[in-house]
Amino acid sequence: MSQNKQKMEEKPIVTVGFGHQGGKRKLGKASYVTEEQTKTEIKTTRISVSITKTAATDTYTNTELRKKYRIEKYDLHPGYVFPESVRSLIPRNTPEYVDRGFNYVERIVRALYYFKQCALVGPSGTGKTHIVYLIAELCGLPIWEINCGLQTSAYDLFGRYIGLGKENWVDGQIVMWCRNGGILYLDEANMMKQDIASRLNPVLDTRGHIVLTEKDNEIVQRHPYGYLIISMNPFSAEFVGTKPLNAALRRRMSVWINFDYLSIGDKIASEEVELIVKRSGVDAKTAEKIVQVGAELRRQYKNGDLPYGPSPGDLINWATLIVDGCSPIEAAVETIVGTTSDDVEIQAAVKRIVESVFS
Repeated sequence: MSQNKQKMEEKPIVTVGFGHQGGKRKLGKASYVTEEQTKTEIKTTRISVSITKTAATDTYTNTELRKKYRIEKYDLHPGYVFPESVRSLIPRNTPEYVDRGFNYVERIVRALYYFKQCALVGPSGTGKTHIVYLIAELCGLPIWEINCGLQTSAYDLFGRYIGLGKENWVDGQIVMWCRNGGILYLDEANMMKQDIASRLNPVLDTRGHIVLTEKDNEIVQRHPYGYLIISMNPFSAEFVGTKPLNAALRRRMSVWINFDYLSIGDKIASEEVELIVKRSGVDAKTAEKIVQVGAELRRQYKNGDLPYGPSPGDLINWATLIVDGCSPIEAAVETIVGTTSDDVEIQAAVKRIVESVFS
């Protein structure tokens, strides 16, 4: 009998990637599905036998970063491997988060470990979504992201029948999370419609289930490794569409974590300067001026004088164009000036701040 020949084929799993600012993207360690095929050659009248085995190698967690953020003792799915059908929803290549000693990653993971849900509150651009993606990657959790805009209906989130009759039911995002587990991330939660918020109450308390009234009152249990994170801007008139969070939903959030910018006004964080240098390749002196501009814009934003304060990612975009050969003012016009507002008067005010620093 002829000898068996083994062939190993590696196929990368397509996964959710986080936005990348600055320079060329560095590929992280890939996760693969390995197929082992055992074949017997066909010679004359001999029979060929083929056996295929498929195994997934889980390399989603980064031990070094888990240790850096002090979350190695919090295993959010001990001994459980998420099915391949949702594994592509685990983020990949998420940049590190610089929090200047606030230990946001550790505090959020700890909240999920003990209470399964928490809330993040802070102005736009402080990295709330970024940190959720990072946590999902470090903990090896699929992420189900929902922007709670006013146009999002309960049918979109919980499910509906497609076509005529009751043959083709399609689960919504929240129901898929209940069935499969991972992180349900509700962004802009204080813009959520009340009918959706009230539907979430049973799944977030000791009952731990959703009743699908649209589907013959089917009861869907919350997955044992299903976690919830909500994020929101502080409730104020400047954030159009926001409103006080539903009281019942608020008391189900066991932990509240407040976010703020690294650099504001006269306070310039060296960590943010170093981050911009690292991610864009710009020199340290220019990076410090960029952060100085960003800090002043954020100060005016928090005082209500500007509609938006730039995030670290916005500043990295600006620095990237400078490295490419644009002048600082030209690069600013193409990035943070336009990002701040469409109003030409506000754009002119932002440009004047840039010119005052880079004159």
